[in-house]
Amino acid sequence: MKRFFVSLVLIFLVVSCSIDDDSNNFKLETLPIKEAVVPTEFTYGLMHDITVTYELPSGCHSFYDLFYQYEGASRTVAINSLVNEGVACTDDIREIEYTFKVNVVQREDYTFKFWKGVDGDGENIFEEVIVPVNQ
Repeated sequence: MKRFFVSLVLIFLVVSCSIDDDSNNFKLETLPIKEAVVPTEFTYGLMHDITVTYELPSGCHSFYDLFYQYEGASRTVAINSLVNEGVACTDDIREIEYTFKVNVVQREDYTFKFWKGVDGDGENIFEEVIVPVNQ
């Protein structure tokens, strides 16, 4: 009886973990920022809002998270989307706004690089916005 139960559990695990199942095939895709609304200045020690606008290019795309990478005074911003490749997609393009907070903890100016996509040579295109910090 024990062998039967163990065999049944093993069969269940093998069938449920099949790699041939394409019904939930997801991938991450980075989306460009269409527009960014940034304060004209920051106040040191306070939190400030930045709102970005982006497009979900199909019904298979959904927001995953904000790509926010910093190096020194520079911040690179884009949108990470989750793409469901296991279903038929609609051409439903949706424009979305996303607001995030920036905690101003440095006294030097902030440089935001909003990713706009790639050019014909495969090079990244950025819109740079410099925000001065008031002390």
